[in-house]
Amino acid sequence: MSTENKAQDPMEFMRSMWSKMGFSLPGMVTPTLDVDELDKRIADMKAVENWLKMNLSSLQMATQGLEMQRATIATMQAMSKLAAEGGKAPEGEASQPNPFASSMWPWNLMQNAAEQAKAKAEAAPAQASPAKSKAKDGK
Repeated sequence: MSTENKAQDPMEFMRSMWSKMGFSLPGMVTPTLDVDELDKRIADMKAVENWLKMNLSSLQMATQGLEMQRATIATMQAMSKLAAEGGKAPEGEASQPNPFASSMWPWNLMQNAAEQAKAKAEAAPAQASPAKSKAKDGK
């Protein structure tokens, strides 16, 4: 008679089927009522969640690094293309001098700034001297 009761109980039938396969019945089918077991499962799930968050952050940082690398390479290619063309603007665009045409562009840039500062310094006393001569003539 005991075998007849087991056959009629669906949960027991499922347990016997799962145990014949070599592993126990999954927890979703028979949830546990043990609080300690639930705490352990919650702690395990939180550990997996934190691990996944860490991997997501690493993936995002790697993606941003690759995007920055791509932008840098694209900029350098555009600059070298401009330098190879010798500063010629495409048709329909205003022509501007290309500061990257020379390999010594930083030196040229500093030289131009120094020349402009020298010209301003020479122009300042020349403008001040006519004002002084007018002041002397007025006395």
